[in-house]
Amino acid sequence: MSKKIVVVGSCMIDFVSYAPRLPEAGETIHGHKFVTNFGGKGANQCVAAAKLGGDVALVARVGDDVWGPKYINNLKNEQIDTQNVRITENSSSGIAQIIVADSGINQIVIVAGANLSLSPKDVLDSQPLISLAKVLVLQLETPVETAIEALKLCKGISILNGAPALAQYNLELLKLPSIFCVNESEASVFTGLPVNNVCEAEIAAKLLISKGCQSVLITVGAEGAVYLSNDPSKKLLHVDSPKVKSIDTTGAGDAFIGALAFCLANYDHISMENAIKAACIVAADSVTRLGTQISFPGPEILQNVL
Repeated sequence: MSKKIVVVGSCMIDFVSYAPRLPEAGETIHGHKFVTNFGGKGANQCVAAAKLGGDVALVARVGDDVWGPKYINNLKNEQIDTQNVRITENSSSGIAQIIVADSGINQIVIVAGANLSLSPKDVLDSQPLISLAKVLVLQLETPVETAIEALKLCKGISILNGAPALAQYNLELLKLPSIFCVNESEASVFTGLPVNNVCEAEIAAKLLISKGCQSVLITVGAEGAVYLSNDPSKKLLHVDSPKVKSIDTTGAGDAFIGALAFCLANYDHISMENAIKAACIVAADSVTRLGTQISFPGPEILQNVL
């Protein structure tokens, strides 16, 4: 059975500590709250699209530890097709250690675990699903060659989230996806340029287009997002984000990409500007609550937008 949105990517268990601020190097500070959540960029983006009402399937791997079956049940509870989520023998599930400061900013360290076992063969085994997808979504928490294989099979729109960023990379990562999406820090790594604001994001987007991207989407936090296509007839776009009080930015980028995929998969004639506007609204709403997947909004958030 075909799905409008297929995500090939990671599942992580998030171990989240909340503290007054982020510690300095070598420093120990007291936190005031600890929680364990379901995360990982691939699954987060999948859940974000599903919560909006998307018809979504995930291609992923989890470990054969206590967390693997729990994660699959979590995905099923979100009405996500898990037929291609496999348990990997003799492997731990991926984990992310996250510190969130009271200001909402965060630091994240991931240990990929079973995610590193997601292989090109897994992609080929899922070929009918991927080839028929209206929108394919990928990230780089799983092996690069797996993402490239999936991109080659895609016949619809493909969105590659270049995270975690790579200073050295196969140019196919830029050339194959319909949309190459990164945040400021990731754009800086891929281009070697400083990217701290909208103007610098525009410069970075132009450089990425010159490297072969079909289109580039750079999120710039509270300032929204910058979009540039390789079509010279289309102008560069800067879409503002709603102003909100942020308490936890963890997963905001994943909420953005999940919402973008949902819009492109379900509204045939939507403009890229309006799709990005909707994605900014979803991402901004998510930072007003703690957590990743549990912070993502439902379809009501877009009722007056689309």
